[in-house]
Amino acid sequence: MHDGNDHHDHTSTPGVVVRKRRKGIYILPNLFTLAALFGGFYGIVMAMDGRFDQAAVGVFCAMVLDSLDGRVARMTNTQSAFGEQMDSLSDMVSFGAAPALIAYTWSLKDLGRWGWIAAFVYCSCAALRLARFNVNTAVVDKRYFQGLPSPAAAALLAGFIWVMNDMGIAGPQLSWFVFALALYAGLTMVTNVPFYSFKDIQMKKSVPFAVVVLIALGIAIVNIHPPIVLFGMFVIYGFSGYAVYAWRRAKGQRASVISTSTDEPEETGLHR
Repeated sequence: MHDGNDHHDHTSTPGVVVRKRRKGIYILPNLFTLAALFGGFYGIVMAMDGRFDQAAVGVFCAMVLDSLDGRVARMTNTQSAFGEQMDSLSDMVSFGAAPALIAYTWSLKDLGRWGWIAAFVYCSCAALRLARFNVNTAVVDKRYFQGLPSPAAAALLAGFIWVMNDMGIAGPQLSWFVFALALYAGLTMVTNVPFYSFKDIQMKKSVPFAVVVLIALGIAIVNIHPPIVLFGMFVIYGFSGYAVYAWRRAKGQRASVISTSTDEPEETGLHR
């Protein structure tokens, strides 16, 4: 037996329009992502105008903004699949295309074919790095990046150009060094060398007063001479992964940062 009320479907009542809830995007984290994208675009435009110090500043600003968008999304609970895709596309411009084009315009174009090959290797490695990061997110130890992160690779190239430009050294004099640096930064992005991610630092937790003092000192040190200090920091970070890799090997530990957990069954072929 059917109850007489079963035949009344409120969703199909004639004359009643059922409005579906429109899907939107979260404004705050995506504003940071768009600002980071603008930093990379600004860097390209400044390089085309021959203002390489401003081009480098654009890339470094993009780095700061890129580090904030994910944290803002997590702190405000506004993570989304759209935001993740937007972040990857922004990173490709700011830390893939922009540094390659800035380096090419400043120095590599004087090498002819070799110059654009080096720039393309860097750019393509950044794309591969970002694609691999998106795929391997679930199986990588959160404390480490698998390969040099693209913002740090961009900082190596942009920071070097910023320092040399600040010292008045012309790009064509350093073409082969920039060639080697672009290849190093690009290829290190696609290695399995572990680089510390700083993701285990919790922004919401209280810290000792001394930590705040150290942060203030760090800001003061950067302001002494931003190009040299920032470039020096990223040179140390850019080689730190190989030190961690060698240290793990020496202790007999597995150097790969993939799947430190055992809850991921599909791990074959990931360890290199």
